[in-house]
Amino acid sequence: MGCTRREFLALASAGAAVGLAGCTPAAQPPQTPTEDPESPDPSVDLTEFESLALDAGAWRYDEENDVYYQLGLRYCLSPATETYESLAVFVPGAYFTAEKNGSTYTCTVNEKAVVGAFTAATAPVLMPINTGTLAAQASPTTYAFDGLAPYLDAGCIYVYAGFRGRSAGYDTASGSDELFPGGSPWPVVDLKAAIRYLRYNAAALPCDASRVFVFGFGAGGGLSAVLGSSGDAALFEPYLDSIGAITHDAEGQAVSDAIAGSASWCPVTSFDVADAAYEWGQGQYASEATRAEGTWTRLFSQDLAGAYGTWVNEMDLRDADDAQLTLDETEAGVYSMGSYASALLDVIDEAATHFVQNTSFPYAYTPQRLEDPTFPGDPNLAATREADAAMSAAPAEAVADGTGQETVGEAAAGDAETAEAPAETPAQDPAQVTLTGVAQVQSTIYDTAQSYFAALNAQNWWINYNHRSGSVSVSSLRDFVLNLRPAALDASPFDHPDRSSQTNQLFGIGEESTLHFDALAEGLIQANLDAYASCEDWPAELEADWEEDLEKVDSLETDMVTRVAMMNPLFWLSGHYEGYGQATVAPHWRINEGLFDTDVPLGTAPNIVFALRKYDGVTDVAHTPVWGQGHVLAERSGSATANLVAWVTSCCSA
Repeated sequence: MGCTRREFLALASAGAAVGLAGCTPAAQPPQTPTEDPESPDPSVDLTEFESLALDAGAWRYDEENDVYYQLGLRYCLSPATETYESLAVFVPGAYFTAEKNGSTYTCTVNEKAVVGAFTAATAPVLMPINTGTLAAQASPTTYAFDGLAPYLDAGCIYVYAGFRGRSAGYDTASGSDELFPGGSPWPVVDLKAAIRYLRYNAAALPCDASRVFVFGFGAGGGLSAVLGSSGDAALFEPYLDSIGAITHDAEGQAVSDAIAGSASWCPVTSFDVADAAYEWGQGQYASEATRAEGTWTRLFSQDLAGAYGTWVNEMDLRDADDAQLTLDETEAGVYSMGSYASALLDVIDEAATHFVQNTSFPYAYTPQRLEDPTFPGDPNLAATREADAAMSAAPAEAVADGTGQETVGEAAAGDAETAEAPAETPAQDPAQVTLTGVAQVQSTIYDTAQSYFAALNAQNWWINYNHRSGSVSVSSLRDFVLNLRPAALDASPFDHPDRSSQTNQLFGIGEESTLHFDALAEGLIQANLDAYASCEDWPAELEADWEEDLEKVDSLETDMVTRVAMMNPLFWLSGHYEGYGQATVAPHWRINEGLFDTDVPLGTAPNIVFALRKYDGVTDVAHTPVWGQGHVLAERSGSATANLVAWVTSCCSA
């Protein structure tokens, strides 16, 4: 297979660290501290990180559930905030031999222990990212067993690490009135420091420290993808050094922050083109609100959509047969046809076919949307979210109105003639912690597959169902989007013109809590200023706002374009970017998405998958698009927790 010029230059710049084998750089397994055979640098201070050594005599014990745990473990020498830059470790009791000393236990690893499919030497480490919006994740201050059973019973070590979120903040726990930095790239930096801490203390923990798996939802899923693609990337070193992250072990061997696996649901990421991707996938087919005729934002939306087509054609994304995926410009001046669009349609068709072949009718549909997951590990967070949900959540409702819509739980009496965008309700495992922040609306029951697809085709025929073969095909991306994944967010949804989005917060700097970050958008504004300014609703100040924000640097003098790149997994996975081949990429990936997700650009998850499947050394990429679900922990069957644990187990047994 030949290399593009950009790929060759990127590989060449990586030097001997990656080589030129097969054109694409190989993903490398993360190294434990003892695996490097080279002699340590004699100038290295072997005692530098002694204060971060885990205290084997400080374990607490939950006798009822047979769990050892430690809370509040500081994972770097100079934390900017004690509230966030520490972690908790939860260990199945069988992995330790313990001696009680007062209220704590001194634990040594029981090398003969077996829990689930693992021994004390092979157990993987699971790390949750418990935010869908990149809010800061506080380190647990109290212990509760709720929700931990599926992970610990399977023999996994569960590590809940705090990290700074999308904004700067104040450490209320310490009483400091000094603003600590937040936003890009600090969430990645903190979690990398936590991973290095685990490797530094690997000898005191019953696990295989090379088997670290990170998982998250929404923007947390995007963060998981960044961690999976950017192992040991040099861009993060100045940030890691600034907080005193571990660089070497007690023998002077380098400590890695690469991970073994990344799992995500509905990942929100790749912010350099997120606005363009949303306008191409959804916005260009909308004509209301900020995309109404005569508004400058409609013109902006159309230009962003066109820019995405140009970006795709520069990306060298490839299908399973190694053919480049491209978009063709139509006579109307939009990029809606081509092999890239066909590849996305194939994803949709496969998901729809799987749905109809594996769904029992009558079928009840209940649209849902999740703001934040509630993975276990921090009982304070769960209690807070449950209280908030109790005050604000509206119960799901189902009605019978003569169109085939009935109260959930009663037998369906007739075919559904009309329907809203269907969304399949995921099955829940009793061990799964109740998810909060889920918005539910009216449920609909469909008697048969035929009535379901008839309802979807009620306004116009766009989806074909072959009853004999059980196959489904969609006529076009436009029809799919208009019927099931319409634009629900304003034009330029991630970099808002008024800087009001959560992503604008992610790229804020200190007290300037929200900033523009989209260089592609800024270029379009400069290039099309006369056309935008001719619209009555054009805010004149935008002519300079984007440009001025993009010139700003953070506390380490890193420019905005680089900060955006550091939150983009494709920066290390695609030859389009300078980071290609300059990081250790996780060998195992699991990416689930709800196909009716109106919060995420249509191409976000597939783009990561296209890039991963071309990256040598990536062992497996499990991509599961789920028909009938939106911005949720999308699964085709079973629970998110059970399926995640099963996937980790399969990765470790391969």
